Amino acid sequence: MSIGPSGQSTGRGIEVRHLRAFLAVADEGNVTRAAARLRLTQPAVSRTLAALERHLGIRLVDRSTHHLALTPEGVAFRDRAAVAVAAFDEALDPGGPPRRPLRLGHAWSAFGPYTTPLLRRWQELCPQTPLELLRIDDRTAGLTRGEVDAALLRGPVEAPGLVTEVLFEEDRVAAVAADGPLADRTSLRLTDLAAETIVLNTVSGTTTVDLWPPSARPTATLTVANTDDWLTAIAAGRGVGVSAASTADMHPHSGVAYRPLVDAPSVPVLLARRDVPGHPALPDLVALAREVVGRQKVLKRQSQAHGEHPDQAR
Repeated sequence: MSIGPSGQSTGRGIEVRHLRAFLAVADEGNVTRAAARLRLTQPAVSRTLAALERHLGIRLVDRSTHHLALTPEGVAFRDRAAVAVAAFDEALDPGGPPRRPLRLGHAWSAFGPYTTPLLRRWQELCPQTPLELLRIDDRTAGLTRGEVDAALLRGPVEAPGLVTEVLFEEDRVAAVAADGPLADRTSLRLTDLAAETIVLNTVSGTTTVDLWPPSARPTATLTVANTDDWLTAIAAGRGVGVSAASTADMHPHSGVAYRPLVDAPSVPVLLARRDVPGHPALPDLVALAREVVGRQKVLKRQSQAHGEHPDQAR
């Protein structure tokens, strides 16, 4: 089957194999691995990708680095290509093999307390579509680069071309050295941290010095690029940090003590996707995320009313 620019069948043009080659390169970020996945030679994949780009008249892949990256046009085309290939496979074999995985990105802490319920419920309801949870140290967890189909994000997101939905709000906590004086406190306030060096994850974190009022902003900061380095710096006593409450559960560290930060605003947890047709299972993910949050909140209220731990009510 050949497909022309208008989407109509032509004698010459682009075939489904061109789309499969592009999607493999987009997923693997490397022509060699894409070729191995497709059981083709590397030159064959490169020629197929180049033919697709010539046909479309746009560059889909930035080849300037060893790790290939999609161009903005490539990110947009990836969603359309994935939908087209999925529809083609479904039409030919409705009862065929599982759909391609639905990739859900996050920069840290995933879906917080709802992570395990979401993954288990998805496996029950959608066993034909694997849900891959991927941690990517990026403000949009790889979403704007086309590395994932949807992302769980925290805090406001200003990247263009995204659709976001707030699923729940998280309280903030202070993260301090476990053997430091602040760890002796049962709770903390922003002013308790103002005189300390604030460790800031400037790549994917949500905390900035603007969290403090202008009259009491910290003057010393230490920047890191990911959650692991953030935890290491705090445990070493190089500074203190502020994060969402789920960080305490999802990222425990023997050298870090988490304490409620009673006067800090909450952090919105968002489900984000690109504003284009995407993975066919995205609507199911959105609906299930809402369902899981609602169900877990009901269970929590019920367990609290009966004096039970939330896990006992599941």
